[in-house]
Amino acid sequence: MGRLVPEQWRSTGAPVPLREPGTARIAVDLLGGDHAPAVVVDGALRAVEDDPALYLTLVGPAEAAGAVLDALEPAQRHRITVVPGATAAEAVAAGHADALVSAGDTAVTVVSAARALGRWPEVRRPPLAAVLPTAAGRLVLLDVGSTVDPDAGTLVMHARLGAAYAAAVHDLPDPRVGLLTIGTERGKGDRLRRDAARLLEDLPLRYAGLVEGHDVVLGAAADVVVTDGFTGNVLLKALEAVHGTKEAGEARAAVLLGVRGVVVVCHGAATGPDVANGLAFAADLLRHRRIDVVQRGIA
Repeated sequence: MGRLVPEQWRSTGAPVPLREPGTARIAVDLLGGDHAPAVVVDGALRAVEDDPALYLTLVGPAEAAGAVLDALEPAQRHRITVVPGATAAEAVAAGHADALVSAGDTAVTVVSAARALGRWPEVRRPPLAAVLPTAAGRLVLLDVGSTVDPDAGTLVMHARLGAAYAAAVHDLPDPRVGLLTIGTERGKGDRLRRDAARLLEDLPLRYAGLVEGHDVVLGAAADVVVTDGFTGNVLLKALEAVHGTKEAGEARAAVLLGVRGVVVVCHGAATGPDVANGLAFAADLLRHRRIDVVQRGIA
């Protein structure tokens, strides 16, 4: 699927920031989230003040974006572009930004990103990957909300994407991949998990076998845990409720893997600091070209 660029993006002539070394250009969905636009405005302000090489395209009503511009120093305002009547994904597709961040509806964001940016050749259903702190370190959990009804082949692709992401972001050359189910004995789980387990055993991955919920908390059995988006989302929210927010400075967000671009989805109940952390997360992915490394990792 190729990039789709709406007509209004082709004719506006809006200024595009130069791609200077270290510059991160990010489109932000102003109306995304349970408490938008207030928390998005707050997060955008925090991010721009913290990162002098960050340029934002605020997609949404001009009156909401005005709060950001009014609060900035005149010397900072050139780093903000306001675009009504489009989507953040369309801004990236048109070249006005290199990444997008949204706390809006997950399904809408995923479909919009896949349609506007296109998917990688082998990826039919892009997953959302979240990084969780565990007793043993960081763990990649996917899918956490994009694909609620996968088939076994989709879970296998998600396992490959998760392993490539853990290698690229956590510097783990041979991450252990586990499949979440109701027990660790061979053959446990429903037909989907049994079929996926057989396929995973034949892949050139460090397949750690079946894992349970407590393994996600402890992190000792696997570095990457794969499940369907329904189960992953329920587990993620339960862990957040029990343990509170993540460590200070970490993004309460997930990255969409398998699309042609950097797409970060924040929690729907995100606060201003959460949005700011999501923007910092997206900027880091851009600057280190981590998504490009992930794509090469599954080639």
